[in-house]
Amino acid sequence: MFDEIMEKFEGSPSQQAVIRLLLERGFSVNDDGRVVSGGIEIPNTGIAREIGVDRRVVDSTTDVILEDPELRRIFQNISQVPSLMDLAPVLDLTVLSVEVTNAEQEGIVAEVTGTLADHDISIRQTISEDPEFTDEPRLYLITDEELSGEVITAIRDLSFVRKIEIQ
Repeated sequence: MFDEIMEKFEGSPSQQAVIRLLLERGFSVNDDGRVVSGGIEIPNTGIAREIGVDRRVVDSTTDVILEDPELRRIFQNISQVPSLMDLAPVLDLTVLSVEVTNAEQEGIVAEVTGTLADHDISIRQTISEDPEFTDEPRLYLITDEELSGEVITAIRDLSFVRKIEIQ
């Protein structure tokens, strides 16, 4: 799906940057062509500044979104999920990031969470990036406690794991 969306903006890397930001942040586009998070409007100048494009690029991108029925349906229904990842250092939480060889393989979340459960580690939050919307999706698990070397090794040894990071 991500590739199909990006193809619609193939001739404009600047518009692709706008699309990528909207998807990454979970921003919607309302009927007036304004970028919103819930009911809060995000100024196009702020979006443009964030990705280094002119404000008019954001305007033209939202125009294309509203004119295309498939894009309109996606971007009028996307929403954000609050994440504990940025709060982890403040709240003394551990963030485990898992990169896999094939994000579309079945059972990835079940095996990783099962491994943590087998070691009596409770999970505060799990965020799985969608392979349809992200080039290199990752699985993030936020826990209350530090992970032992034994747990890290057990996860690293799962056949589908390419790389793990702990924050």
